[in-house]
Amino acid sequence: MSLIAASIPVIAIDGPSGSGKGTIARQVATALGWHLLDSGALYRLVAVAAAESGQSDAAEAELARIAADLEVRFGTNEAGEEQIWLSGHEVSGQVRAEECGLMASKIAALPDVRTALLELQRGFRKAPGLVADGRDMGSMVFPDSGLKVFLTASAEERAKRRHKQLKDKGIDVSLPALSRDIEDRDRRDSERKVAPLRPAEDARLLDSSNLTIDAVTQTILDWVNKLNIVT
Repeated sequence: MSLIAASIPVIAIDGPSGSGKGTIARQVATALGWHLLDSGALYRLVAVAAAESGQSDAAEAELARIAADLEVRFGTNEAGEEQIWLSGHEVSGQVRAEECGLMASKIAALPDVRTALLELQRGFRKAPGLVADGRDMGSMVFPDSGLKVFLTASAEERAKRRHKQLKDKGIDVSLPALSRDIEDRDRRDSERKVAPLRPAEDARLLDSSNLTIDAVTQTILDWVNKLNIVT
C-alpha cells in the first residue's frame, strides 16, 4: 500500500448478516461525504457473475478468476437506497436475493476467492475517506482503520428485520426459516478457516437490537468526532 493510500482514513463496520451494517455504512458515508465499500456485496456479485455465465458450480480457481475480473460500482439513488452496478448494469435486486446470499456465504469461505478480492477491496480506499462494511474489514482488509465498529443484533431481531424487508417487497417467506438461515450463516461464517467472523481486538462493539438506524448512525458519527478521524 502506498503512503498516500495509508494516509486516507477508513471506518470499518463489521458484523453478522442482518445487523444493519450496510444501511448504517451508507448513512455514515453520506454524512461524511466519503466513499463506500460494501464488501459483502462483492461476494454476492461473484455469485451473480458466476450464475450469469452458467458457472455457479465452478471450481474454486474459476470462481477466483471471476472475482478478479469484477467491474463493480456502488452508489445511492435519490431516495437513499443502494445501487450496485456490475459491468455497467444495475444488479441491486439480484444481489439482495436470498439464494444469492446463501451462495455468497459459501463463496466467501473459499481462500482463493478472498485473495482475488483483497486488492479490489483495498482499491476503494480513496480520498477523502472510506466507509467499509463487511465481516473482516477491520480485522483483515483494513487493519489500520481509524475506527473499527463491530455491529451486531440478536438472531431473532435480525430475522424480523429481514422478514419485514422481504414482505415490503411482496416476497412471502417464513420467519422461522429465515431465523434458521441466519443461525446457519452465523455458524458457517464464524467457523470458517479463512477470515472467520469475529470482532477485531480494538473494535468498538455496538448492539443495534433496540436502537433505531439514526441512533446507531449518530453513535458512530460521535465516535468519529471524538477520535478526530475527519481532518
